[in-house]
Amino acid sequence: MPAGGDRWRDVPCCIPIKPMATFRQQLAERLDSLRESDRGISGQSPVRAVVVGGGAAGVEICLCLEAILRRDGVAAEVSLVDSRPAILGGYLPGTIRRVTDELSRRGIRLRSGVRVEAVNAESLQLSDGEELPVDIVIWSTGAAPPRLIQHTDLPKADDGFLAVDRNLQSTSGYPVFAVGDSASLIHSPVAKSGVYAVREGPLLWENLSRFLRNQPLKPYPPQPGFLSLLADGDGGAFLNYKRIAASGRWCWKYKDHIDRKFMRMFQDYRPMATQTAAATPADESAPQMRCRGCGGKAGANVLNAAFERLRDSDAGNTQIKHRAFEAAEDAARLDPQSGTPDLISVDFFQPFLDDPWFVGRIAALNSLSDLWATGGRPTGALATVQLPVGSPQQQSELLAHLLAGSLAEFNAANVELLGGHTIEGAELSIGFTVIGTLDGQQPLQKAGLKPGDLLVLTKPLGTGTLLAGIPQAHTRANWVDQLQHVMLKPNRKAAEVARSIGASAITDVTGFGLAGHLFEMLDASGASAELILQSIPLIDGFAELAAAGIESTLAPANQAITDRITVENHALTKLPQWAALFDPQTSGGLLIALSPTRLPELHNASSDAFDVSVIGRVTATATDMPQLTITA
Repeated sequence: MPAGGDRWRDVPCCIPIKPMATFRQQLAERLDSLRESDRGISGQSPVRAVVVGGGAAGVEICLCLEAILRRDGVAAEVSLVDSRPAILGGYLPGTIRRVTDELSRRGIRLRSGVRVEAVNAESLQLSDGEELPVDIVIWSTGAAPPRLIQHTDLPKADDGFLAVDRNLQSTSGYPVFAVGDSASLIHSPVAKSGVYAVREGPLLWENLSRFLRNQPLKPYPPQPGFLSLLADGDGGAFLNYKRIAASGRWCWKYKDHIDRKFMRMFQDYRPMATQTAAATPADESAPQMRCRGCGGKAGANVLNAAFERLRDSDAGNTQIKHRAFEAAEDAARLDPQSGTPDLISVDFFQPFLDDPWFVGRIAALNSLSDLWATGGRPTGALATVQLPVGSPQQQSELLAHLLAGSLAEFNAANVELLGGHTIEGAELSIGFTVIGTLDGQQPLQKAGLKPGDLLVLTKPLGTGTLLAGIPQAHTRANWVDQLQHVMLKPNRKAAEVARSIGASAITDVTGFGLAGHLFEMLDASGASAELILQSIPLIDGFAELAAAGIESTLAPANQAITDRITVENHALTKLPQWAALFDPQTSGGLLIALSPTRLPELHNASSDAFDVSVIGRVTATATDMPQLTITA
């Protein structure tokens, strides 16, 4: 429902054509509701359907809609409304005549030269004063600039789209590129057609690459015209190309052949999305059964290609000499200069976003967090990566981006990537075994809680639910922005400060949720605790998603400890913070217990490195089993 249709999106008779995946369902639901009032049933009042917009899309939708309703046995009156004097602007007169004749033959009423001024539940108000009764309205009035563009200060063309030059770059000179239905070429305007958008894509990628390499950009030469084939919904089509206007079943067969050939180009789902399902071999000649055991390892050419890229990049070019990129030894000898390695931890996961560089960063931070929470200094890491089956080029590209993200965090933490292991599998997973040193100090532990200690949380909760909402299209973009910001905050500074001020106990909040990890501390210390539920900070969007019933698949298992939780008022269990207690965290914050007298020091040292949210206090336990009390 482009352009003018947005204003009336919530009117019941208006059905958006996009997304196409839901259009037929919404049309069927609307027809069912109309049948309840005897509309569309043979011998009763017909369904009054109107398509607004007489361009190529509007004409094709109108003809196909009439055919669908007729084949489904729905009595209908179909109309096509267009603000221009004639439909199909820019098409050959012969094509326009053929389409107009077909509309007339099918009894489709054509109203041209009039605009829709208003829509209500039962009619369209046209600019010539006519009030057109409607039951179904479909908008196809042409492309309109995305709302984001309307609110930018970048130069725009007369049609409101971003103004771009021959190189598809903003005429402002800023490093902003745009194509398709976001831009208008100033020097050689073209129609808003997928034909041009598809051809602009490869050049856009080329120029982005050239811009980053500081190379001259390449101009985009738009083709002078293109073949247009409009389906009539009855097994035929209209052909419009240069001076040729034709129609018939052969046109449909030609259109079907072209469309299927084009779509076959995009039916190979084998790599390398980070959330790939079961994968298939990279080419038709490859064996259908992949080897197991050591035969399932990623090839040496994959590793070499990825490492070669990283050696030449900023990620690998630091003062830290990552031995993973040097001679391939069977084992890495630890450097005694870095300290006695007395800590080791392992962590890995399947990715949650289709951004391997970001996923690599989170995998590194998640693995380092356990050592930081113990008061240690991480010194080295071994990678464990399962790559989806694909071509060597695809696998090395994915691996390079994953490790580049990881190295960004390892370099910041002065941690050396010592080596690792890769293997092929159905889905991508990545993690690290991390070693570190306590530098002769005692470790920070989960045990050590003392009655009267305050419980402090250094990050808001909610990552599990927001990540669960992403594949269901419930997590909004602005929520994802904060989610990423939260996950990318290292726990290093908070742990260092906690050690320096003499924290009683500490743990990082990860998969078992706040309640689960707090009980680990309580059980280890023989203490109980009170949590002030409403003081628990939440990531934006968590409350909305929790209210909609969205939760992580691990959340129900985390709730198994509720029999050890006492709630002062049952109404508290309706608050989003209650659900957050059991929400598994990815790259979550630290839970720190400290004396109230030390709280000002923690606040003073926090700055922007971590949050300080006092969420409860430690109490003495009156039973053999520590308990958790929830208060308002």
